[in-house]
Formats: sequence, C-alpha cells, structure tokens
Amino acid sequence: MSEDPFATFDAAYVLGALAPEDRQRFEQHLRTCDRCAASVRELAGLPGLLARVDAPAVVPDAGPPPPDLLPTVLKRVRRGRRVRTAVTAVSAAVAVSACVALGVVAAWPEPAPPPSTELTALGRFPVRADARLAAFSWGTQVDMTCSYTGGRSGGEYVLVAIARSGEETQLATWKAVPDNTARLSIGTALRQSDLAALEVRLGSGLPLLRLTL
Repeated sequence: MSEDPFATFDAAYVLGALAPEDRQRFEQHLRTCDRCAASVRELAGLPGLLARVDAPAVVPDAGPPPPDLLPTVLKRVRRGRRVRTAVTAVSAAVAVSACVALGVVAAWPEPAPPPSTELTALGRFPVRADARLAAFSWGTQVDMTCSYTGGRSGGEYVLVAIARSGEETQLATWKAVPDNTARLSIGTALRQSDLAALEVRLGSGLPLLRLTL
C-alpha cells in the first residue's frame, strides 16, 4: 500500500504555512480522506494556542515552568501526533516565547470561561453547534462543538466570521462524519465588538447555522 503523500500536510495547513497550490490540492484531498480530515480537526486548536502567546511578562517568584507543561498542552492539541511539520512552520523564537508565557499563565488561576451559545438552525439540517467567544488583546478566540447526526458523510463544513463591515473571513473547515462531534478552537484577529455573526456553511456556501452577535 503506497504512503499517503499528504500525510504530513495537516499541521502546516492548520497554521497557514502551505503554499497556495499545495493548500488547494490538500483541501481537495480532505474531501475524500477521513484520516487527514480527522488530523486537521485534532490540530484545529493549535493556531488559537499560538495566537494567545504574548510577550513574556515578569512574574515575581513564578519560577520556571514545569518541564512537562508544554508537551502536555501540545499533546492535548495534537493527540500525540506530528510535531515536525508544525515546528518548521513556526519560528524557534515563538516556541521559546510559548514556553515562558505558558509558565506565566500556569502561575495564575484561570478565569471561568464565558457560557456557550447554541447556533440557530437556518433550515432542517442534521447538524447542531454551540460556540463560546472570548476576547483577548490580540482579537477573539472561538471555541465550538459541532455535531453531525446524518447517516452518511455530510461533506465539508466551513466556519465563517462575518464582520460588521460585511467582510467575511473563513476560520476553519472540517468534514462532517456520521455521529461525530468536531471540537474547534480558533483564533482570529477580529475583535468581538467587530463581529456581526458566525455561520456554519456547507463547502458550497449554503448556510446551515448562524450565531448573531
């Protein structure tokens, strides 16, 4: 059995590091490869995690981060899979900053997350989703769960952010798998006050669910 030539594209795709022609080829491949689609879903939270890394702050007596802190966080995002492609797409300076910043975050209690809101169905579709938005200095983080209850593959889904200016930004894509729940964590530079809505659409552009903000 020949090796999948796209097996190592997932992390670079999530991080936006693929060349345009490679990205187009990989997105076409995702329509027919459940394994690569599942890998992309598992790595979907990586951009949001890296986007949260600010310049290291000085915390008195914070001490160095535990040696297993960063591997543990990355394991939750990557499910123990590929690090080589992600490392080539992110500079060593960002990786070092992530270690320091994660150590600072670990020294302080995390605030309670905002409540999630169910997206409104725009028709009779076998899909539902809940989204939670959190505002940060760099923009907005969107955490979403999307469940597909159809009996066979529902094709490709797209999460789109609609700004109050009318501009649309594609935040994530994934494949609808029967009786499967996709969990996404995406960072966007759009501030929450600039967002008018979030929509889950089919790859063809048909809107299925909407959250008006």
